[in-house]
Amino acid sequence: MKFKLETKYQPAGDQPQAIGKLISSLEAGYKHQTLLGVTGSGKTFTMANVVNKIQKPTLVMCHNKTLAAQLASEFQEFFPDNAIHYFVSYYDYYQPEAYIPRSDTYIEKDTQINEEIDRLRNAATTSLMSRSDVLIVASVSCIYGLGNPADYLDLSLELHTKKSYKRDKLLRRLTDLQYSRNDYDLKRGTYRAQGDTLEIVLASEDTVITLRFFGDELEQIQRRHMISGETLEEMSKVKIFPAKHFVTTEEKMQIALDKIRDELKEQLKKLKKEGKVLEAARLEQRTNFDLEMMSNTGFVAGIENYSRHMDGRSADEPPSTLIDYFPDDFLLFIDESHQTIPQIGAMYKGDRSRKETLVNYGFRLPSALDNRPLKFDEFEQKITQAVYVSATPGPYELQKSLVENEFITKTKKAMPSPEELRNITTVEQINRPTGLLDPMIEIQPIENQVDHLLQQIKIRVAKNERVLVTTLSKRMAEELTAYIVEAGIKAQYLHSEVETFDRLETLRDLRLGVYDVIVGINLLREGLDLPEVSLVAILDADKEGFLRSETAFMQIMGRAARHLNGQVIMYADRITGSMQRAIDETLRRRKIQEDYNSKHGITPESIIKKIAESRLAGKKEQLATIDKVNIDPGKLSKDEMKLFIDELNEQMELASLNLEFELAAEIRDKITELKQLQKMKNVK
Repeated sequence: MKFKLETKYQPAGDQPQAIGKLISSLEAGYKHQTLLGVTGSGKTFTMANVVNKIQKPTLVMCHNKTLAAQLASEFQEFFPDNAIHYFVSYYDYYQPEAYIPRSDTYIEKDTQINEEIDRLRNAATTSLMSRSDVLIVASVSCIYGLGNPADYLDLSLELHTKKSYKRDKLLRRLTDLQYSRNDYDLKRGTYRAQGDTLEIVLASEDTVITLRFFGDELEQIQRRHMISGETLEEMSKVKIFPAKHFVTTEEKMQIALDKIRDELKEQLKKLKKEGKVLEAARLEQRTNFDLEMMSNTGFVAGIENYSRHMDGRSADEPPSTLIDYFPDDFLLFIDESHQTIPQIGAMYKGDRSRKETLVNYGFRLPSALDNRPLKFDEFEQKITQAVYVSATPGPYELQKSLVENEFITKTKKAMPSPEELRNITTVEQINRPTGLLDPMIEIQPIENQVDHLLQQIKIRVAKNERVLVTTLSKRMAEELTAYIVEAGIKAQYLHSEVETFDRLETLRDLRLGVYDVIVGINLLREGLDLPEVSLVAILDADKEGFLRSETAFMQIMGRAARHLNGQVIMYADRITGSMQRAIDETLRRRKIQEDYNSKHGITPESIIKKIAESRLAGKKEQLATIDKVNIDPGKLSKDEMKLFIDELNEQMELASLNLEFELAAEIRDKITELKQLQKMKNVK
C-alpha cells in the first residue's frame, strides 16, 4: 500500500515552498535537512505532505510521550488508511535495577507495564515487518535495545488454509513465540486449544484469530471480536509474530547459553582474583538461576541483559533498536530537534554508570553493559535521511545541514556567520497560513515590574484575552499568582510539582476563561496551542541561563504568535546577548511576514481552534461509574458483578484507544480490586 493523505486543506503561507524544497532535496539524496518552522506555521502538515510524496516508511522522533501522542493523533487524521503507530516506553512505573555500594543497598528492578502501550509497540514492529506504508511516532526510548529484527521475522509463523499442520508441532511453535496456553481466560499473547479449534490473541491486537481444522488440514481462518465473538474478517492466511521482542531460535539460544556459561567462568575467575569472594558467589547464584530458566522456558525476567549473546554480538557492538526494524531506506523526522537531539546524546552515559556498578559488585555479567541505548555516533550511523524540525534549531542541526550542502567545499570559504549558516542550511517556514505576525517585543525595567505587569494583565482581561507569565522559581510563581488573585484576577500557577494531567486541564481552563493568567517557570514543554494568549510576560529576562537563553526566549515568545494582538514584554535592566539575538531574529521574521502579507494582500487573522472536550470531565464521568461498584459485594449478585466488570473493561479499552493511559491504568486497578472481592465472596 501507499501513503494517502486525507485533508480538506491545501498548503498555504510558506508551506508550499517548504514542502517543495524538502521533497527536492530528499529526492536528490540529501541526508540532512533542517525545517525552521515558526510557531503556528503548520509543521506537522508540512511533514505529512512530504511523507505523502516521498512514500517511504517514516519514523518521527520527539522528546516526550505527551508530544508523541499529540503527533500520532494528528498523523492518524492525515493518514486514516495507513499504518500510523505510537511507540514509547511501555512502563507506567519503572524502577531500574541498581546497587548503592555506600549503604550496601540493592534495588531490584520493579516495573509496571502498560499492556496497551505494549500492544501498540508490538503493532508497530509487526507493521514494519509486513507493509511499507508505516509511520511511527516515537519518543527517544526507541534508541534502547530491542530484540533482533532478523530473529523476530524468522520466528514468525505464517499459516494458510487448505494446508496441513501437526497440532502438537503447531502448539510448540506458539510456545517458542512466547505465547502461553490459557484455555479459560484468553488475553493478549495467549492461545486456547479445544478440539479442532485453536484460538490465538496476537500480541499486537485485541482480536481473536480462530483456526478451525479438519484433522490436520486448516479449513478456516477468522478474525473475531474479543468480547462479542462477532466475525470481523474471513482470511486465507495469517502471519503470527512473536509475543515478545526478545526471542531467538532454539539453536541460537543453545549457543547463547554456552557463551553465557563461558563468560560466567571468566568473570568468576576475575572476581576471585580480585578478592571479591562475596561478589563471585552472588554472580554465580544469580546467573545459574537465569540459565536454568532460559534453558527450560526460553525466557527469564531480565533476559535483555543477555541480549548480546542471543544476538551473537561482540562486546560493545550496538544493540538492535526500533530503527533496525525499518528498511535501510527510511525517512526520519526529529521534531523539536533543539530538545530531542540533546536528549538522545545524554541517554547512554546515565545507563552505563548504573550498570557498571552492578557488574563490579557481582549482580550482572559484563555483557549486561551491552543492553543499552545507542551511543550518539551509533545513532547517527543509522540515519539514512533526516529532517530536523524546530522553531529554534540548534547548532548540531545547522552544522549537519551545512556539511550536507557542502558549503565550505564548494565555496572554499571559512566557517560562515550565524546569519549565513541559517540561510544556507535551513528550509524556512516563516509565513503562516493565517498571515499572523511574530509578536511585538517591549522591554520594561525590573523595578516595579509586578505593578506594571498587573496593569497590562487588566488591559488584556478587559478584552477577553489571556496572559502567560514566566518566572525563575517555583516560589516566585506561587507568590505572584497569589498577588494577582488578590487583585481580583483569575490566575493559576504551573510548575513541575503539578501533575501532568492537571497541567493539561489548567491550560484548557485558560482557553475557556476559567483562568485569565497562567504563571509558570517553563511553559514550553506542554506543546499545546493557546490561540487566546495575546501577552507573554518574561520576568527577570536579563538573568542569563537555561530558562533565559536565546532558544528559550524564542520558544516562549512563540506562545503569543497565535493571536492578532500578540505582544511580549521582557522585564530587564540590561539587554543580554541572548535577549538581543532573540529580538533580532523575531524582528527578522516579522519583517519577512509583513512583506509577504503586503505582497499577497493578506489580512492577518487570529487562529481559531476548537477547544477539545475536557479529559477531566470524561474522567469524572467514568470515575462516577467506577464509584458505583464501590459497594458491599454481598449486595450484588454474581451476574450483576460480572456486568459491572464488563462495563469497566469496555471503558478501559476506550481510554487506551484514546491514549488516556493514566485513566486506563486507574480503571484496570479498580477491575483488579473488584475481581479480588468477587473471589472472596465465592470463597465465603
